[in-house]
Amino acid sequence: MFIVNAFEQGGIFMYFILIFFVLTIAFIVERTLALYVHFKDAPKDFHKNLLECIRRNDMNAGTNLAAQYDDTALGRIAKLGFMLRGEAASDEELQARMDEKLSEELGRVDKRTNFLAMYGNVATLVGLLGTIGGMVIAFAGVADANPADRATLLSLGISHALNCTAFGLLVAIPALVAYAVFQNRTDAITWDMTHGTTELYHDLLFYTETGVESGRSSQANTPPGSPEMNA
Repeated sequence: MFIVNAFEQGGIFMYFILIFFVLTIAFIVERTLALYVHFKDAPKDFHKNLLECIRRNDMNAGTNLAAQYDDTALGRIAKLGFMLRGEAASDEELQARMDEKLSEELGRVDKRTNFLAMYGNVATLVGLLGTIGGMVIAFAGVADANPADRATLLSLGISHALNCTAFGLLVAIPALVAYAVFQNRTDAITWDMTHGTTELYHDLLFYTETGVESGRSSQANTPPGSPEMNA
């Protein structure tokens, strides 16, 4: 009952704080599920197995292996990279398409997290605005009151006005704490995805180009009329 009475005494700004409270809880639940429950990391030996496929120049095997982990962000990026390399895509197209896919996956991870910081800050400001408004009303009411009752009325008005600040802080504190936790998780995921994608791109670029160049070099060093060239 104390919370209900304090809410009613806070005035109209309490309803705006309540809206931010509901949104904060909803976003905390959504981000918890997205970053800790639904998000899956690729196995530790995933890159090692992909590298073996690249060394064998078996793009189909790499595509099939990556498709087994299509529920992970790195698996989807790797699948795209192997498919493009298997279709003899150029280095520029490979880089552009993999960067585009990486940005898409990062966008899925990072979306909505920044709203929590905004909700925390706005809830605090709305609480302060409600407190200032309540104090203005309290002082205005005391000016017309009986001098003997002014002190009591003023203290009661300020007490009611401060309820807005208290409720605003009750919303802001968990929102900002959750934002810090989720942002740390997001940064870790972002680094892993970026590092894994960069490694995979360089491996696809280096080993496939090395194989092509070595084949060209062997043909260039074979003298004209030799059995190899005739074959």
